[in-house]
Amino acid sequence: MLRFVLIAAAAASLAPAAALAGAPSVAQVEVTIGPDLAAKADKLGERELDYLARDLQRTVERRLQRAGGLTPSGGRLRLVIDDATPNRPTPMQLGRKPGLSMESFGVGGAEISGQYVAADGASTPIRYRWYENDIWQAQYVGTWTDAGTAFDLLARRIEDGRFVKD
Repeated sequence: MLRFVLIAAAAASLAPAAALAGAPSVAQVEVTIGPDLAAKADKLGERELDYLARDLQRTVERRLQRAGGLTPSGGRLRLVIDDATPNRPTPMQLGRKPGLSMESFGVGGAEISGQYVAADGASTPIRYRWYENDIWQAQYVGTWTDAGTAFDLLARRIEDGRFVKD
């Protein structure tokens, strides 16, 4: 029994090290809005695009922080939100289209690209795209829920060191 406890304790102490193995070392996370999405600012609202950029940055930084990947000597993670679709109308859309209401809903998601530039200068491209394909749950979510899900899924992949969606 004592042998089992010692083996379990040793395995538990190695688990955090294994989790850190895939996380890249990042000093700075930069998020910008791509030109195609920026062109939709007059329809979605500039404030909404700012919200999306902050949300992606916070999500990735939080995930890297937990994994021990945020370090001052790390590289740069440059992310571009190329496209995003809301689940519900944004305030600007509600103001411009009389038939819309907050009860209107649809499937959403986001597309993100960019690059990770390691401290040694090596560059790795980043591409990720996730859009919900089932409208069933959309009636219960907020304006950017599916885009937030895409951000979280990308952050998990970055934490694991998998930058390009398979």
